[in-house]
Amino acid sequence: MSPDLEVIYRPAARKTSQPPIVLVHGAWHGAWCWEGNFLDYFPENGWDTYALSLRGHGASEGRSRLRWISIAEYVEDLASVVSSLERAPILIGHSMGGFVVQKYLEKHRVAGAVLLASVPPTGTARFNLRLIRRHPLVWLTANLLMWLYPVVATPALAGEWFFSPAVPHDIVRRHHAKLQNESYRAALDMLVLDLPHPARADTPIAVLGGELDQMFPVPEVEATGKAYAVTAKIFPGAAHNMMSGPDWRTVADWIGRWASSLPGAAGAAAV
Repeated sequence: MSPDLEVIYRPAARKTSQPPIVLVHGAWHGAWCWEGNFLDYFPENGWDTYALSLRGHGASEGRSRLRWISIAEYVEDLASVVSSLERAPILIGHSMGGFVVQKYLEKHRVAGAVLLASVPPTGTARFNLRLIRRHPLVWLTANLLMWLYPVVATPALAGEWFFSPAVPHDIVRRHHAKLQNESYRAALDMLVLDLPHPARADTPIAVLGGELDQMFPVPEVEATGKAYAVTAKIFPGAAHNMMSGPDWRTVADWIGRWASSLPGAAGAAAV
């Protein structure tokens, strides 16, 4: 049985011909991470916008079995939201959410998809190596406990992975207070067990990354772009949480222009 999912809906402020937008959060986050940025910006500019919390996140069901939730189950959550819409949407997936979007696109076609500081199709092996080098005890603790929260257990760690040094400490602390645990099974899927197959995707895709991203640095973002036969767009001064950093509006503006230019976007249909 599918879980009851939290989906925040914001209708477009004015009627347009644009398809709806569905926002898919990354690890340790929920639909709340789009509040005050994309979840306001896109409705104000003519897009019906939906932000879901994947099972076990936010106010969605499934927290009790979070440790063993798979990427395939997260893909099911996204599929259930998309199937409820009258038109095929544009998907915006951040970090792990970008990985979920990639897996979804293996079997579905939508109006467009944006991979925002996404886990690359080659997986998280390089991130794990960076984590081992920087914080070996954190990596060991996470794997011994089979939980991912130790990776972001302090505001300092959250700031290191998600934000640039320009972000004030009080903002980082408030963001950290909302973070939660993440599925260990999903981490294994993203490491090696269930990697995406870019050649199966048949949807217009944009790949975006941040110059200062410590989780998935520029070379990995550019490699993701090459895997999907597009040139990655790198935003100067942006860190991993591109949707909530100081220049989030610049990122949203770029996505808005790209989304508005999609061939046939106004009449695209899911497959």
